[in-house]
Amino acid sequence: MRKIVFLTGTRADFGKIKALVNSIEDHPEYDPYLFVTGMHMLEAYGYTVIEVERSGFKNIYKYKNHTDETTMDLTLAKTIEGFSAYVKTIKPDLIVVHGDRVEALAGAIVGSLNNILVAHIEGGEISGTIDELIRHSVSKLSHIHYTSNESAKKRLLQMGELENSIFTIGSPDVDIMFSKHLPSIDEVKHYYEITFNQFALAMYHPVTTEYDGIEAKAKQFVEALIASEKNYVVIYPNNDLGSKHILKAYQKLKGHEKFKIFPSIRFEYFLTLLKHSDFIIGNSSAGVREAPYYGIPTVNVGTRQQNRVHGESILNCVTSKNDILKTISDLDTLKPNIVEVFGAGNSAKLFLDSLEHSEVWNINHQKQFRDAY
Repeated sequence: MRKIVFLTGTRADFGKIKALVNSIEDHPEYDPYLFVTGMHMLEAYGYTVIEVERSGFKNIYKYKNHTDETTMDLTLAKTIEGFSAYVKTIKPDLIVVHGDRVEALAGAIVGSLNNILVAHIEGGEISGTIDELIRHSVSKLSHIHYTSNESAKKRLLQMGELENSIFTIGSPDVDIMFSKHLPSIDEVKHYYEITFNQFALAMYHPVTTEYDGIEAKAKQFVEALIASEKNYVVIYPNNDLGSKHILKAYQKLKGHEKFKIFPSIRFEYFLTLLKHSDFIIGNSSAGVREAPYYGIPTVNVGTRQQNRVHGESILNCVTSKNDILKTISDLDTLKPNIVEVFGAGNSAKLFLDSLEHSEVWNINHQKQFRDAY
């Protein structure tokens, strides 16, 4: 039986890998393990390890890696230390990491330096900020690539990755987005005590490469939300450098009748809220990835997502109160269509299919570089 370790550090990446873990949880040839760390282990951000445990997976290991928001490098080092000890105990055949967080980078470093195959989910995408450097670094440290679309595959080929190591499976969270088992909107609103009949979602993350301006921009964002006089479900940012400034700005929203603020929301519950929202505002990838699938408009604020895939349902604006308000008013002119940019909701099946082909397991641990010309 082959052992496969999935590394998860945030509520968002767990939503991505959950369908993949489900696809092999009861498979006779694979034994999945979850290494849970990062924001999952922080009470200030909802202690979302509880969500992982509720999923019922058999092999869950919890590890606290957080140092301080200003020391991402030390968090990386601590994650490497903890994950290295773990894989030496488990001795996995494959390590699966996702995206562009320091936890993914730690997993790829540990795997590559210990001669363990590393698979990277959603490599080849353009992230912006420090995430851009991390994502491409993880790709170069990985042996196997599960991309969300052909554009991402082409970028990996430009980076010298071998074509037989790349599998385009779509974005795994789309599998869950169209699941028949999502909770109803009434169930979600009851669970989180949300009384709004109509509402928008607000998610604003720090742009680490624009640290000096985060505090002022967070204030502009909050002032625009208040001035719009709409109802909002606000979800905390990730814990990257600058998050404390955003949380400080959110203090102005507490007790306000038009705002409900949460450190985190369970992924399936979040999807139901998104599906029934009037729009999503901020700079979360959910606005440029998940929202278009539901035909939900997005007000994309600032530069964090400026290089991601865009569609007709996404309106961009700078981080100023007046421009944000104008863009919110412009939403009335939109008539977005449902799109398929990141797969058709069959990522888990394609992932499992790839594992059942011997070519994956026979990929050379010694990375090869393919010239693009």
